[in-house]
Amino acid sequence: MNRWVLLEHKILSSKLIDIHYDFLVEDELDCFTWKFHEIPSLNKGFVKIVKQPNHRLVWLSRVEYNLSNNRGLVKRIDHGNFSYISNNKESQELNILLNGKLLRGLLMIDGNFCQLTKNN
Repeated sequence: MNRWVLLEHKILSSKLIDIHYDFLVEDELDCFTWKFHEIPSLNKGFVKIVKQPNHRLVWLSRVEYNLSNNRGLVKRIDHGNFSYISNNKESQELNILLNGKLLRGLLMIDGNFCQLTKNN
């Protein structure tokens, strides 16, 4: 179905709040997943990302969820469908068109960086 989701992940402790974003892209059996420390902005350059273990498909449909063992709160902040432009799993390159509200355009992932540009 080519779905994707951007989740805000808040980890609350007694002294601080850690916030990052989990970006999930549907694959056949699960979701490719990356951690973003900031949300990429259209035509604003590259953002550092970290590849994470694949996540279960259920995360594509969850709107908000409290994680067990004080691992925080996850809240969906954007989602939609995507179209592949290119996908090279060996080189960790992925180019997809996104149709969300925050993430709209061509998202280019290359290793530990991504960039969001206008779809021409």
